[in-house]
Amino acid sequence: MKHMNSEVKEERTSNKKRIDLFLVPIVLIAAFLNLFKIWTDEYANAYYTAAVKSMLQSFHNFFYASFDPGGYVTIDKPPVVFWIQTISAKIFGFHGWSVILPQALAGIGSVLLLYVLVKRTFGVWAGRFAALAMALTPIVPAVSRTNNIDSMLVFTLLVATWMLFRAVRTAKFGWVLAAFAMIGVAFNMKMLQAYMVLPAFYVFYVVATKITWKKKIAFLTTATALMLAVSVSWAVVVDSTSADKRPYMGSSQTNSVLELAFGYNGINRLTGNTSVTGSSHKQPAQAQQQTASSETKQTSNSNAESSQSSNQSKSSSSQKMQAPGGGNQNGMFNTGNPGPFRLFQKGLSDQISWLLPFVIFSIVGLFAGVKFKGPYTAKQKESLFWLAWLLPVAVFFSIAGFFHQYYLIMLAPPIAAFAGAGAVALWSMYKQHNGWKSWLLPSGILTTAALQVYIMSPYVSSIGVAPIAGVGALGVILALVLAIRKERKNSVTNYLGVAAMVVLLAMPAYWAMTPIIYGGNSMLPAAGPDSSSGMGGPPSTATNSKQSGFNGMQPPGSSDSNSSSNNQMQPPSGSSNSGQMPGGSSKNNGQMQMPSSSSSKLSSSKRKSGGMNAEVNTKLLNYLTKNNTGEKYLFATTDSTSAAPYIIKTGKPVMAMGGFSGSDPILTVSKLKSMIKKGEVKYFYLSGMGKGGQSDVITWIKENSKEIPSSKWQSTSSSSQQGPSGNGTLYEITLK
Repeated sequence: MKHMNSEVKEERTSNKKRIDLFLVPIVLIAAFLNLFKIWTDEYANAYYTAAVKSMLQSFHNFFYASFDPGGYVTIDKPPVVFWIQTISAKIFGFHGWSVILPQALAGIGSVLLLYVLVKRTFGVWAGRFAALAMALTPIVPAVSRTNNIDSMLVFTLLVATWMLFRAVRTAKFGWVLAAFAMIGVAFNMKMLQAYMVLPAFYVFYVVATKITWKKKIAFLTTATALMLAVSVSWAVVVDSTSADKRPYMGSSQTNSVLELAFGYNGINRLTGNTSVTGSSHKQPAQAQQQTASSETKQTSNSNAESSQSSNQSKSSSSQKMQAPGGGNQNGMFNTGNPGPFRLFQKGLSDQISWLLPFVIFSIVGLFAGVKFKGPYTAKQKESLFWLAWLLPVAVFFSIAGFFHQYYLIMLAPPIAAFAGAGAVALWSMYKQHNGWKSWLLPSGILTTAALQVYIMSPYVSSIGVAPIAGVGALGVILALVLAIRKERKNSVTNYLGVAAMVVLLAMPAYWAMTPIIYGGNSMLPAAGPDSSSGMGGPPSTATNSKQSGFNGMQPPGSSDSNSSSNNQMQPPSGSSNSGQMPGGSSKNNGQMQMPSSSSSKLSSSKRKSGGMNAEVNTKLLNYLTKNNTGEKYLFATTDSTSAAPYIIKTGKPVMAMGGFSGSDPILTVSKLKSMIKKGEVKYFYLSGMGKGGQSDVITWIKENSKEIPSSKWQSTSSSSQQGPSGNGTLYEITLK
C-alpha cells in the first residue's frame, strides 16, 4: 500500500511540472491533421448530419436520435455521439464543421491520452513516440475529420483505460466502476464494438491488482453489472416506449434497439449476414467492382479522351488483380479477403498496418524472459493490456464477414502504444548488447521498411517511384548500418536510430495528410491518394480525387449527359441494396441517387461529401414547397439518401419510408393510406424498385397516384435521371 501511495504522490508531483515541450509539436500535428479544412465539408456524412438537424428541433427528436424532423425513423446507431454533435451545433450553429468538430477534438484527445498512458510506465520518450504514432496513423485523422462515430468511440475507450490504470495504481474500487461504466457509455455510441476491449480490461485487472481472487471476482462482477446496466439503459427506455409514441428504430427488423445492437450492429458484422433478406455479400462485392468500373468511366467523360482511356485501362487491370488464393485482393469495399494476413492486404494495410512489423518485434522484446506465473513488472502488465486489446481486435478484422476500413481505428491505440514502448525497449536492448535481443531493433526497422514498400507499390502512378525507393533504400541502409555498428557507442549511432524512426514514420505521415491534400469522403472515410473516393484502395479504382462524393459521381439530373448511361445497375427486386452499412457507408454503396440537382459541379470551396454529391434540386424543392397544403412531410422517398439533403437544407420533415437503405419494414399499405387520409403526406419521389418489405408499398403508390410531369420539377439541364435504379419519378396521391 505504501508503494501505491508513493506512486500517487509521484503522479501528483509530476502533474505540477511544466508542459513537455516535445509534446507541443505532436499535438499541433494532430490538430492540423484533424482540424485543417474541416470547414470545407458542408454536409459531412449527410445521413448523420440530417439527424443532427432534426435533433435540434425538439427534445423528442434529440432523445431518440431521429433521422427526420417528423420523428418517423431513427438513425442506425445509439444517440450519445449525436447528442454531443447536436450540442456542438447548438453552440456554434448548424454547419458541417460544427458536427465534425467533436470527433476532431476526440482525435486530438486520443493522442494526448495515449501519451499520458504510455509515459508513466515506459518513460517520456515512449510516450512521445506513441503519441506521434497515434497522430500519424492514417485512418485516425481520416475518421476524425468526419461526423462518423469511431473517433469518439476510441477516445471514450482510452478514457476508460486511464480510469482502469488509475484503479490498479490506487487500489480504489470506485475507479474500476468508473472504467467499466465508461465502456457502457461507449456501447451507447456504437454498441458491441465497444466491447472489443473487454478482454484487455479483464486480463489486466486480474494480473495487475494485488488483492485476493475473491475480491477480484467480486469487483469485476459488480463492475460488469454496472457496465451492462449503463449499456442497455437507453435501449430499455426506448424499447419500453409504445411504438406509436416514438420513431421506428432504424435498420432493425423488429423496431427494437436490442435487436439492432446484437444483430445488425453486432453478430452480423462477424458473420457478414447484414442483408435483411438473407442474401450473401458475394453479390454486393461484385456490384462494387462493377460500380468502380462504371464510376471510373463516368468521371473520365469530363476529362480528355486520353485520360479516359487510361482510367478505364487501370480499372480493368484492377479487377484482374488476384489475391493469394484467388479472388480480388481488395475484397468487398477494399477490406481484403478473410485470412491470417488480411491486415497486410491492400485497402487495409495502408490504413493501419505501417508499423505492424515493428510492433511485432516490440512485443517480442517487451515479453522476452517473462515467466507465465510471474511476477510481472509494471511494463509487462501494461504490455499485456495492450496485447489483449490488439490481438482480439486484429483477429476480428482478419475473419469478419463485414466491416469498413475506418473501423480499423480500433487498432490504432495498441499499435501506437507498442510502437512507443517498443522503440525505447528495443533501443535499450540494442545499446546494451543484450544478446539476440540486440538484433530486434535493426530487424524491426528492416522488415517494417519492407512492408511499407509493399504497401506503397500499388500507388506508383500516384506518388511516383522516388518515395517508395527512398523508404526501401533508407530502411535497408539504416538497418544494416545499425547492425554493423552494434558494438559501438557514440552519438552517430544515436542519430542513426532517430533517423530510422523518422523514415518509418515518413510515409504514414504523408498518408495521414491525404484527406487534406486530395479531399476526404465523410461517408466512407479512408486515407490514401484516392481518399476522396471513399474506397481507400489503390489508384486503379480511384477517380478524380479533387471531387467529393462517391468517386466524383454526378448527382442525378445533372448537366453531364455523357455519364447517364454508365450507372444503370439495378438491384434485384426485393433486395436490400448491396448490404453496405450506414455510418460512413451506404448499404447500396452510394448507388441510390437523390432527386436531381440544378448544379452538376461541386463548389471548389465547399465539399458536399455525404457519400455522394448531396445536392438539392432547387426546382423540385420549390415545387414541393409551393404545392404543400399543410402536409406534415415535404415528400416521401424510399430511403435516407434522397431525403437527407432536403432535411439539411430546409429542416422540414422528409419521410424515408424504408429507413436508411429503404429495406426497413416500417410502412404498410394500410398505414400509408391512413397517413395520406390524415393529410400527412401526398408527394412521393421514387427511383427504381421497392426494396425488402417496401415492395408492396411502392407498388401501391404507383398504382394509386398521379405522376407529376418532370418538366414541373426536374432540372432542365438534363432530361433524364441518372442512377443504377433508373429514372426517378415524382408522384402525388390524395385520398378522401
